[in-house]
Amino acid sequence: MSQKLPLFEPFLLPCGVTLKNRIAKSAMSDSLGDGTGHPTKDQISLYQKWAEGGAALSIIGEVQGHPGFVEKPGNLVLNDKADLEPFRDLAKAGGAHGTQLWLQLGHAGALAYAPTSTPRGPSALDLPGLQCAELSKADICQIPEDFARTAELAKQTGFGGVQIHAAHGFLLSQFLSPLFNNRRDAYGGSVANRMRLLVESIEAVRSTVGSRFPVGLKLNSSDQLEGGLSEQEALEVIAALDKTSIDLIDISGGTYFPGAKAASDGAGKGPYFLDFAKRARTMTTKPLMATGGFKTHHQAEQAVASGATDLVGLARALVLDPSLPKHWQANRMPEPSFPRFTATPDGGVTAWYTMQMTKIARGEDDSTDQDIWQAIKAYDERDDERTRIWLKHFCQGQ
Repeated sequence: MSQKLPLFEPFLLPCGVTLKNRIAKSAMSDSLGDGTGHPTKDQISLYQKWAEGGAALSIIGEVQGHPGFVEKPGNLVLNDKADLEPFRDLAKAGGAHGTQLWLQLGHAGALAYAPTSTPRGPSALDLPGLQCAELSKADICQIPEDFARTAELAKQTGFGGVQIHAAHGFLLSQFLSPLFNNRRDAYGGSVANRMRLLVESIEAVRSTVGSRFPVGLKLNSSDQLEGGLSEQEALEVIAALDKTSIDLIDISGGTYFPGAKAASDGAGKGPYFLDFAKRARTMTTKPLMATGGFKTHHQAEQAVASGATDLVGLARALVLDPSLPKHWQANRMPEPSFPRFTATPDGGVTAWYTMQMTKIARGEDDSTDQDIWQAIKAYDERDDERTRIWLKHFCQGQ
């Protein structure tokens, strides 16, 4: 009799949708939009490869409902002015082979890409490398509606679900964090007030898409910054989320606050957030997913078998090998070999992996020997090109 592999057992979400296994391609900013907020052939090809590779769930990072608060000019923008046909093509390709393809609902807020945006966050900030204006009450009230409309369009165009982004220092994460949020109204102060916009966004999305459409959430275990969201406060948020209709809580951590080190650039040898997931397990009945630091089949299998998490989120491992889930299931492939980098600038490793995704999308040699400095140069040049396209497109209206 063959041994049962918990990592490849199906999983039923509260909304009634079944995932075929416990492996998710977690959200990454692939920067493969065309500069007008629409998917490209490269992006469609990339998500098709991940679907072919065997992941149960694949999440597209930072899909915006408003062009004024993007994280990068390669982000997608799905709103009433978008051409829906390329989105339908992306949904079909990335949702093949039984893979659930979800859009991550994004809003960069204070961290919006300055060349195309006027950054605004919970509070006005004037810090080295970070300046933003404060969102008005009217601005805040509009945000859940924008998320809900993007989620509705995601459903209409054939995507399997959505994930609300409340991690990594983007807008909803900013509201949760005392570093960003100094408001004195109903959206600031206590943890209950700081999570108010998050809860309102969940309710707006659920009300729009109905009870059978998956709605997930990405949440920081902490900001990993002094004075930011602490683990204890994050657990309070998770306890409150137990009363919502959320289908999956994806646990991550860290923030893109200027000068802060990303969790994914850390030197840890194992999964980053499993200990927190174990604590979160005592605070909620909601399904949990842990993202970050999974490098081996054994780590992923043990995380699920131990009950610490229901799903494992893989990001860079699936850039190195898009077919890793299939290889793990067949037990026929060595573990991915992660490149080592030294003396790279902030964001350099992210640039390398982003350009590696482009190579995979185009069917180019997917070896990991690309020069990191060449990758950074190509990454920056592409951002500059997309910025010019973005400004021309959105400044003239759609």
